[in-house]
Amino acid sequence: MKRTVNCGVLRAADAGKNVVLNGWVHRKRDHGGISFINLRDRYGITQVVVDQDSPSDLVSTAEELRNEYCIAVEGIVRTRPETMVNPDMETGEVEVVVKKLVILSRCEVLPFQIDEESEAKEELRLKYRYLDLRSGGMQRRIKLRNDVMFAVREWMIEHGFFEIETPTFIKSTPEGARDYLVPSRLYPGKFYALPQSPQLYKQLLMVSGFDKYFQIARCYRDEDARGDRQPEFTQIDIEMSFVSRDDVLSMTEGLFQHVFRKTLGVNLPEQFRRLTYDDALEIYGTDKPDLRFDIQLQDFAAFVENSDFQAFKDALAQGAAEQSAAALKGVTISGGGVKALVVPGKADYSRKQIEELEAHAKIYKAKGLAWMKVAGSAANPILEGGISKFFGDRATEITSGLGAKPGDLILIVADSRRRTANIALGAVRSKIGKDLGLCDPDRFEFAWIVDFPMFEFNEEENRWEAAHHMFSWPQEKYHATLEQDPGAVKGDLYDLVLNGYELASGSIRIHDPELQKRIFSIVGFNPIEAEKKFGFLIEAFKYGAPPHGGIAPGLDRLIMLMAGETSIKEVIAFPKNSFAVSPMDECPSEVDQKQLDELHLSIRYPQEGN
Repeated sequence: MKRTVNCGVLRAADAGKNVVLNGWVHRKRDHGGISFINLRDRYGITQVVVDQDSPSDLVSTAEELRNEYCIAVEGIVRTRPETMVNPDMETGEVEVVVKKLVILSRCEVLPFQIDEESEAKEELRLKYRYLDLRSGGMQRRIKLRNDVMFAVREWMIEHGFFEIETPTFIKSTPEGARDYLVPSRLYPGKFYALPQSPQLYKQLLMVSGFDKYFQIARCYRDEDARGDRQPEFTQIDIEMSFVSRDDVLSMTEGLFQHVFRKTLGVNLPEQFRRLTYDDALEIYGTDKPDLRFDIQLQDFAAFVENSDFQAFKDALAQGAAEQSAAALKGVTISGGGVKALVVPGKADYSRKQIEELEAHAKIYKAKGLAWMKVAGSAANPILEGGISKFFGDRATEITSGLGAKPGDLILIVADSRRRTANIALGAVRSKIGKDLGLCDPDRFEFAWIVDFPMFEFNEEENRWEAAHHMFSWPQEKYHATLEQDPGAVKGDLYDLVLNGYELASGSIRIHDPELQKRIFSIVGFNPIEAEKKFGFLIEAFKYGAPPHGGIAPGLDRLIMLMAGETSIKEVIAFPKNSFAVSPMDECPSEVDQKQLDELHLSIRYPQEGN
């Protein structure tokens, strides 16, 4: 009873053929002594029929069947009557008349129904993930993952890249998140780390002369999980020698054009839109803007000076004072800001809806969310509600300056830090896009974010930090003044953004040991500690390191967006839950004392309340 065809291939042209199918009972219906069974495998569903005049043993076996029994059937393909054709099934023109039926294994009562998409709670789906993976949606998404990985390899190898594996057990180095550590049995007190990324090894491969490297790499970060993040994840890791930023961007565009065309039949533009980091924050309030809708942040400060609204004036004045104080310390900050957002046609928003938007803005440190509604006519606009009494006499000037029309809603955030005003109102923009259904999951809007700051000032610790990581190349024009004005330095850094998500991050790398030492010094990284953590990389750079750069698109997040999902759990076969736990096999779990003794480890449990 080994299958001769799968459950997704039979068509009208196959009528009269004798076939053997293997699969699971998806649905079973009994009508007047006739059993209709929808038999499913990962290729599709075929209807098989046990007629009422079939042998009694065949009829009794068919009567025993329940959903998710695993069976084999042998029978003759016949076309369905025209009135019984199912246009929603690829095999809907035919059915298989069963001559022989064998139950391969039975199924106990299911914890949830196997269907196109499971309606069970996430925790139950993860506990019985092997059942959840049988659903039509999960089968399609795992197939999409397979197809994307194949398309990536296809394009990369065709363009001269070598796929090279890097170690999974590596030296622990500071990369932003906590490392997962693996104790060594042979060397008590010493540990391997699981890689947060293959960053240092792919740079060493460039020193080794492999000028085009890629790897579909498993990475591990001990950080809090969320919808688009997991403790273990996969990235498309890429590095190239003798390249500029534009070379890396062009290569990545070519890769994604191939992947989307091959797997989804979607043609992407030849070149993706490019935005500087500063422009992205000013226009969209985020460095990962969703460009599927064209609502933009605008400057409202010009309307504040001659108004009577003191809160906005105070924000700008305080920002100017903080800016001057920071300048005396050699730190550049942006000062205060008042930013506005025009929501077309939403003057009908209720007070409750506006309060929900304000609560969302406050999550991002906004002190409040001011608002006005535009009424009247285009020739004679009127501002109503909210703070309109402070600006009503300037309605024409404000609506003309902001491009607002009658029926529109104006939302405003002010803060002594322009960055805070931008980010908070940008978060409101994102929420509005989702609330109003402006984020079409079948539309893919890519953008490059470039010219990131090289350093960020940590006010609590009174020191500079690397904005991305310490191995990024500062743009050439800043090399002479790195130490004098770190806040002004732009790095040769770039992010690829898709539909409001950061999809990839990369940079041109430092290949000059002396420049690398200067970066370590600016961020206060102790030379002894640098030698201890990165000495092998710095040593390698002494032996003719080529200029190089790369990028690392997140595979899970990419497939999530391609599938129109909002959680990467939907595109990973066996993910962890939001607490980094697997409900299915209950890991992490305790281990035997013998294993701990072999590793020279003892467990110290936290005290209650700590």
